[in-house]
Amino acid sequence: MSQLILASASPRRKELLRQVGLDFTSIPSRIEEGIRGGEDFRHYPERISLEKALSVAEGLPQPKGCWVIAADTVVLIDSEILGKPRGPEEARSMLERLSGREHLVITGFSVVDARSKDFTQRSVESWVKLKRLVSEEIEGYLKTREPFDKAGGYAVQGIGSFMVERINGSYTNVVGLPICELIQVLREIRAIDLFERYLS
Repeated sequence: MSQLILASASPRRKELLRQVGLDFTSIPSRIEEGIRGGEDFRHYPERISLEKALSVAEGLPQPKGCWVIAADTVVLIDSEILGKPRGPEEARSMLERLSGREHLVITGFSVVDARSKDFTQRSVESWVKLKRLVSEEIEGYLKTREPFDKAGGYAVQGIGSFMVERINGSYTNVVGLPICELIQVLREIRAIDLFERYLS
């Protein structure tokens, strides 16, 4: 099996890869994230994921046989990206805005051959509907501090699951790494044999 590098320190993305039995090393990227003027919000996650992957690939001392995986997830409502809230006020505002409404979650991911820098990209979209939240629920959730490092101000795989009424599309995409689509790409480029360990 080729060596896999996850260009992220995200515990959620690491756990998703572990769940399907992949061996990998985590090396977080250090790029600056930010949407460019006039940039299509659907293209933004793919661009950021590629920049993350390339930044890690270029720093590997022995890149031969390595594939670097990176992803970026955005939450959109009314064609506006909701990033990670910078504090309670911003988190409260996001949750009030999402309350009772559907919003779009897009994850762009890139897989880069660390030696050649050839890459493959995909984007996956899911629609998420939150229940109508009362102020006591929002304030209680803010006290957990879970919203403060999550795009859109909530974690579908955490305490925030109490507010998710339905998901139309990939659940793992909403968590931050669309596993079905990622595994398909890794198999297509012959980076993995998913069941190799079970056949030896």
